[in-house]
Amino acid sequence: QVQLVESGGGLVQAGGSLRLSCAASGSFFSINTMGWYRQAPGKQRELVASITRNGNTNYADSLVGRFTISRDNAKNTVYLRMNSLIPEDTGVYYCKAATWNGFKALDAWGQGTLVTVSS
Repeated sequence: QVQLVESGGGLVQAGGSLRLSCAASGSFFSINTMGWYRQAPGKQRELVASITRNGNTNYADSLVGRFTISRDNAKNTVYLRMNSLIPEDTGVYYCKAATWNGFKALDAWGQGTLVTVSS
């Protein structure tokens, strides 16, 4: 079983920055792609950014230039640096990890961390 624990959310004024972290622990052989998703009130969950084990990144088009995803493979941790935040960035941010336990692939999700951007 894999556990993902997110941290770093909170309340920030528009124009501010936050850094989210997500650490994976538990029983797995390896982690391939890790990513961040978000869900705004009344909206569907959407991809924010993802990063492969080799460091290849993918971003939602609207977030390129403001958000940066990175990871530390030795710590099984993924980060999301969010700059120039706007109220529309408000939502619950979830971490996702594609893990391999040696027999099968399994996607794990974190419990979410709330980001609130005030105007």
